[in-house]
Amino acid sequence: MPLCKRFTALLTLMLMLAGTVVADEGLTMGVALDKAGRQRMLTQHMLKSYALTGMKLRIGADADLRKAAELFETQLSELTGFAANDAERAQIGKIRLLWNDLRPELDFPPELDRASELNDLAELLLRESHQLVLLLEQRSGTVAGHLVNISGRQRMLSQRIAKSYLLETWGLGAAGLAQQYKEAVEEFQVALSELQAAEINTPEINASLAQVLKNWQIFGISNFSAKYDARVPSLVVRSMDKILGLMNDTTALYAQLH
Repeated sequence: MPLCKRFTALLTLMLMLAGTVVADEGLTMGVALDKAGRQRMLTQHMLKSYALTGMKLRIGADADLRKAAELFETQLSELTGFAANDAERAQIGKIRLLWNDLRPELDFPPELDRASELNDLAELLLRESHQLVLLLEQRSGTVAGHLVNISGRQRMLSQRIAKSYLLETWGLGAAGLAQQYKEAVEEFQVALSELQAAEINTPEINASLAQVLKNWQIFGISNFSAKYDARVPSLVVRSMDKILGLMNDTTALYAQLH
């Protein structure tokens, strides 16, 4: 049975179960937005690690994949407890259904023939995870909440750039990977400019964003897609992982403002 077949059939049951959850008082809105945003990143990070493992490009990529899956599961449980209304609980129900399909597939040895289907499922999971962030941002109703969303999305874009580049290098023939890479690069630049212009930025946030910009410019100068005759996946991944760490720190700083 295709991975996504059970999604519609089980949705009603999951939403009923989700409706029984009591809101978690342990998370602040800023932290919840940070975690929900990190879920988006993990959908791309897991497929990146899947490709790295299958291509045998990084020792320990399989362990990294397992840790990412465990973190996604943990944060999903935390966000389930934080949900405060029917719309948020319904959205978490959608995420849970997709995750229940993807999670067991990640335990099998990576195969190129499976990568396209798993990537499609990860894209659905990304879409639904993003909708949860928007719902939490709506509940927040603050500028800080919006900036946590935007900053957190930069983490996802860093891993989306690496993932799409890796999958195309691996030989995945899925249409649109090159365009996905190009769009992610463009979206990252636009959002970085928005963050730099935010009036509520603290000196610490501005310093963190300056480091992001520095590394982003290094990535741009290298022009990995056009400068080299041979593809350079290890360089792209290393560059994007550095930016991921910096954006994770920046997002946490925005979350503290909430």
